[in-house]
Amino acid sequence: MSTRDSWRNSWGSGYGGGGLSFGGTSAWGAGGGDTIFRVLSRTSERQSKRRSGIISGFSEDGIYEEDDISVYSERDIPLPPISKAEDWALMPDVKNYAERGEKDHLKSKKLGITWKNLTVKGLGSDAAFNENVASQFNVPRNIKEGRQPPPLNTIIDDSHGCVKPGEMLLVLGRPGSGCTSLLKMLANRRNGYAQVEGDIHFGSMTAKEAGQYRGQIVMNTEEELFFPTLTVGQTMDFATRMKVPYHKFSDQHRDKDFQQEYRDFLLKAMGITHTSATKIGNEYVRGVSGGERKRVSIIETLATRGSVFCWDNSTRGLDASTALQYTKAIRAMTDVVGLSTVVSLYQAGNGIYDLFDKVLVLDEGKQIFYGPREQARPFMEELGFVCGDGANVADFLTGVTVPTERSVRPGFESSFPRTATEIRDDYSRSDIKAIMGKEYNYPQTDEAKDNTKEFKEAVAWDKDKSLPKQSPLTVSFPKQVKACVVRQYQIVWGDKPTFIIKQVATLVQALVVGSLFYKSSTDSSGLFSKSGALFFSLLYQALMALSEVTDSFAGRPVLAKHKAFAFFHPAAFCIAQIAADIPVLLFQVSQFSLVLYFMVSLRLSASAFFIYWVTLLAIAMCITAVMRAIGAVFSTFDGATKLSGFWFSALITYTGYFIPKNRMHPWFVWIYWIDPLSYGFEILMANEVHGQTIPCVNSNLVPNGPGYTDSAFQSCAGVPGAIQGATTVTGDQYLQAFSYKHSHLWRNFGIIWAWWAFFVVVTIVATSNWKEMAGKSGFLVIPRENAKKNTQLLQNDEESQMKEKPASRGQLAPLDSSTSSMDEKTIENQLISNTSVFTWKNLTYTVKTPSGDRVLLDNVQGWVKPGMLGALMGSSGAGKTTLLDVLAQRKTEGTITGSVLVDGRPTTVSFQRSAGYCEQLDIHEPLATVREALEFSALLRQCSSVPKEEKLKYVDTIINLLEMQDIEHTLVGRTGAGLSVEQRKRLTIGVELVAKPSILIFLDEPTSGLDGQAAFNTLRFLRKLAAVGQAVLVTIHQPSALLFKEFDTLLLLARGGKTVYFGDIGVEASTLKDYFARNGAPCPQGVNPAEHMIDVVSGSASQGKDWNQIWLESPEHKEVSVEVDRINKEAAGKPPGTLDDGREFATPLWEQTKLVTHRMNVALFRNTDYINNKFALHIGSALFNGFTFWKIGSSVQELQLKLFTIFNFIFVAPGVINQLQPLFIDRRDIYEFREKKSKMYSWIAFVTGLIVSEFPYLCICAVLYFAPWYYTVGFTTDSDKAGATFFVMLFYEFIYTGIGQFVAAYAPNAVFASLVNPALITVLVSFCGVLVPYSQLQEFWRYWMYYLNPFNYLVSSILAFTVFDNVVQCDDHEFAVFNTPNSQTCAEYLAPYLAGLGARTNLVNPEATSGCRVCQYRYGSDYLSTLNIDDYDVGWRDAGIVVIFAISSYVMVYLFMKLRTKATKTAE
Repeated sequence: MSTRDSWRNSWGSGYGGGGLSFGGTSAWGAGGGDTIFRVLSRTSERQSKRRSGIISGFSEDGIYEEDDISVYSERDIPLPPISKAEDWALMPDVKNYAERGEKDHLKSKKLGITWKNLTVKGLGSDAAFNENVASQFNVPRNIKEGRQPPPLNTIIDDSHGCVKPGEMLLVLGRPGSGCTSLLKMLANRRNGYAQVEGDIHFGSMTAKEAGQYRGQIVMNTEEELFFPTLTVGQTMDFATRMKVPYHKFSDQHRDKDFQQEYRDFLLKAMGITHTSATKIGNEYVRGVSGGERKRVSIIETLATRGSVFCWDNSTRGLDASTALQYTKAIRAMTDVVGLSTVVSLYQAGNGIYDLFDKVLVLDEGKQIFYGPREQARPFMEELGFVCGDGANVADFLTGVTVPTERSVRPGFESSFPRTATEIRDDYSRSDIKAIMGKEYNYPQTDEAKDNTKEFKEAVAWDKDKSLPKQSPLTVSFPKQVKACVVRQYQIVWGDKPTFIIKQVATLVQALVVGSLFYKSSTDSSGLFSKSGALFFSLLYQALMALSEVTDSFAGRPVLAKHKAFAFFHPAAFCIAQIAADIPVLLFQVSQFSLVLYFMVSLRLSASAFFIYWVTLLAIAMCITAVMRAIGAVFSTFDGATKLSGFWFSALITYTGYFIPKNRMHPWFVWIYWIDPLSYGFEILMANEVHGQTIPCVNSNLVPNGPGYTDSAFQSCAGVPGAIQGATTVTGDQYLQAFSYKHSHLWRNFGIIWAWWAFFVVVTIVATSNWKEMAGKSGFLVIPRENAKKNTQLLQNDEESQMKEKPASRGQLAPLDSSTSSMDEKTIENQLISNTSVFTWKNLTYTVKTPSGDRVLLDNVQGWVKPGMLGALMGSSGAGKTTLLDVLAQRKTEGTITGSVLVDGRPTTVSFQRSAGYCEQLDIHEPLATVREALEFSALLRQCSSVPKEEKLKYVDTIINLLEMQDIEHTLVGRTGAGLSVEQRKRLTIGVELVAKPSILIFLDEPTSGLDGQAAFNTLRFLRKLAAVGQAVLVTIHQPSALLFKEFDTLLLLARGGKTVYFGDIGVEASTLKDYFARNGAPCPQGVNPAEHMIDVVSGSASQGKDWNQIWLESPEHKEVSVEVDRINKEAAGKPPGTLDDGREFATPLWEQTKLVTHRMNVALFRNTDYINNKFALHIGSALFNGFTFWKIGSSVQELQLKLFTIFNFIFVAPGVINQLQPLFIDRRDIYEFREKKSKMYSWIAFVTGLIVSEFPYLCICAVLYFAPWYYTVGFTTDSDKAGATFFVMLFYEFIYTGIGQFVAAYAPNAVFASLVNPALITVLVSFCGVLVPYSQLQEFWRYWMYYLNPFNYLVSSILAFTVFDNVVQCDDHEFAVFNTPNSQTCAEYLAPYLAGLGARTNLVNPEATSGCRVCQYRYGSDYLSTLNIDDYDVGWRDAGIVVIFAISSYVMVYLFMKLRTKATKTAE
């Protein structure tokens, strides 16, 4: 074996089989640096023929050759260095690592991928319908469409290729061409695709055989999916812990040694060591920058230590220098370790392109080229296409099928291939295909078989011996659990506010409820309140567990990713959640129990308290497991909330508190047996009353009062279990009345844990079966009502696919092309020009952090003039977006100093709406169409003096300008189902343009996520805007040399927001190059100046210089300072270019409200998932409530059932609120992140629109609950009473919606809101007079909380309407039966009692002299008097108060939204 062979194998083995150690530093490559040692072969053909002494491959000039290897005798002349990434920075570490691997004789994990005849089909066509609330009920059409099989859409058509160990393949294609799907196939991810045909081999294994090695065949997707509250270090700690090999290097003894070196190396490799202690964050949690987050995504994928890597557009969001360093690092690892690497990129500069061995070009799923990189450009040029000087070759290859992007060589105009099919046909006839086809037998070669055998041995050597042979995992199950537990605690601790709110809410609830049931008596009057306290103890634990459903969906994408990486078994994650639950729930239950138990004066013995405490703990664990299982089983949040809301209602109803077991109807009694709460309630009741003797008192003792002291002539009444004629009842008699037994106590405890175990298993099984997103390619979504406007999108005939395509549907053609739909003059006339000059000087932005003040911008200055296109650049994390936000006055935190002036004057109140700002994140209302989004912006942001017709005409202009006529009537949608990334980006620009910004336009990363040609077209479009007089300032990450030429000026920032350069770029970047050359960093010939200067500022070419200091000392800096002052002085002396009308918003509030409400109405009308869930929850709950309390009779106990069925109506709220709040918060985020900052409309209009849009559906919901419930339970059919009940129910819909919305209005996120809900609802439920009757409420609460509670008036009014006139007929066991003294008649004996305390009781046998039978009540009104309802008119009074509460709950939404709305910061 040659030295280099041994190096390579030892790296591969150490990497794949033996672990990592890097000689004190680290290995694979620093994001900032470059160096790699030599590797064996230039191409894979060399590797495959090494045994026969022949090296074959394509030479640099593209000629296929076969050479004798003996020329390069290893003893005489070493092979020339082959790796294209020789200048990688960590050479000593790599050598050290390789030597250690060789010394330990570790095996390599080389594999390779080969595929032939690969065709992939997905469900669905290019466009799909979005049904609305009305159209979904068109049954005939639904049946007709349902009979038609769903159309199959060919995503990849007959692809083939081979990537051997040590090779890198670049997959090129425009968005939607199938690149991601191809990478998924090559990463063995087939879920969600309708049909996959063809052969894929990994080494010599089939795709099925390779399934057990999923942790070695990995894919890095375009999305960055992380737990936002974890730090970068914690995230990487976890990833590296999960891949520590069982057999490490001989000089490594502890797992921790490997893990820490590996983690530190990876952080260093991408240059993000400094972010280790920073939260990763997301759109809403402050954390690392977007570029840094992308680098964390990259190194987390590398942490898998895989053999085959697929990278899907992994440079998105990285600056040009970092993107190049990333590709070099991947190149180096591929060469040294023998990886097989497949990379798809949308914007690949020539520096990146040249690092690849092979190129595969896809167009609409068709493979139009596959071969050596050196041959790709010549092949296309031979067909007649021209690649311009300095152009990106990758962009050239993807643009050959688009008329507006390709250039054709003279003489080929009539013969060049026009479609993807024609180019593929030409490729099929070429020598390149024939030569590449020779590789497709690679899986059958000895090399592949040997590699695969070694690979399997190396994986087995890596794997912990306790794992099953078929397991794709690496570390033992206990280690997985341990790492997951640590991470779970870190997640909890990272989100401390949520944790603290939970615990404080629990303490407050315990205090409130403890005071509610304070010192409940030990006689019969305390039985009901004590059982209420025990029921509430269970109810609160169940309410707190409801938030688990929301949590389950928040973390699901991350877990699906980690499952694909084979980090851990889902069971480890589920066990970790439980382990993290235990201390949290221990603390939660303990503080709740200690407070409530003793305040209520429950049974005072140590054993009784322990049983109470341990039962609550078991119930908290069990219901948490129930809700977690529901979250895991469902694939959609809407489906999970639907079931969790209904299931929660069922659990509460069948606990045994509302309706005793012996009163349950046979069709639903099974719920009692599967309800963990029912077992808990029996335990708590038995624990409390067993062995006690309970005297009957007050209304439970008949007769009582003055003169009635002899218990021989008294009897208990209305106390379950009491023997007629007795004045006391034993605890066990009381339990027997509810079918409870004290002997069931520990049996029930065991059953609760059995249910817990069952739901944990369900969660584990469901989590194990979580699938990735379905494999549909992106498709447009058409609102059903717009079907006729979109006929061109619905035609899917074969002929149309054979024609030449335009710039692609909804994509922008170059504005100077002959196909452009408008001539230059028209554009100039219609676009608004600008005369204002915008300057900023000495701008500093400071924010407070836990470690002190942090400066994000440091004395930045510059200007943008009309007609100028300015670039704002810098490395990731340099403060580009921050500067844009500060200039656009979009920051609400921190301190800004310096000046920001328009025409030499401070910015005015109308500045924010006069400047356009295109966010990096394309945030839009997903249920609006493209035209609706543009019209909404135009109508609200153009001056109110402009006629509506003119505003809408301008929208037509912008739609034409952006070439979006084909998609103007399609929904914005979400990624995958709606507009593509590019179309969405173009809409973002359009939304700002239709507003006619009169000062300037800011754009943050407008080319991020676009392919090279789309990025170029976007820049040409901005150039055109500048040409007609607009001022444009753009942040940009990876401009190609062609893109960079389009800019006039550059503001270059280094880390910490320090200026490195501001000024003209010059022709061919000459001015910029001169500046850097003068200061010791000349730009090499042929290098993209944009990439070079980023590298100089933050990369390997920085030479250790302080470029900010060089700038500050340069003559250019002095000139800029003088020029800023001159511009300001000159502009201040002239009339302002933009007149300020003094108004914050362009349109009046009433006009805003109408437009916003209309948009919300349309969005809700199209949101069938949300509305259907709302309807289903109401119908389901109503039927469940109705059939649970079916045809209630008129006995005393049934009066209480009527109370409880009305009380049960309250519990429709939690489920609907949990579903309503995420929608509210989504809408609020769109408003706050874009529309509020653009001063599009007021927060008042926003709140009004959200509130009013719900009204029609709330009215329908009231009907859907009332009709199935009211008549089913057997309430009176009198229309006046039924109508009055419906009236109150209708307004309750408004009350709980208002409550849900005002909580959401102020909550930072949906999880926080779902934690506040239980606290709020339990307080309202507690004080509504049901759990504790009015007369037993503590005085502290009785005179204010009771009267401030809307639920009190809801229950009271419905009770008054439905129960007041009922005639009560006692069941036999409900009568108080006793004898009279001295042979008196019952009437004589009870005369004083019936005239006083017993005035509302009913003596049914007044003439009898023994066995007097007294019923507690005569009429429903007698029962209602105990609930503080003394008159039928109270019902109407309370109904009126319900209306007032409905109004006030909406007032609270306005109030909390106002409190949340912060003023933006301006420079001081």
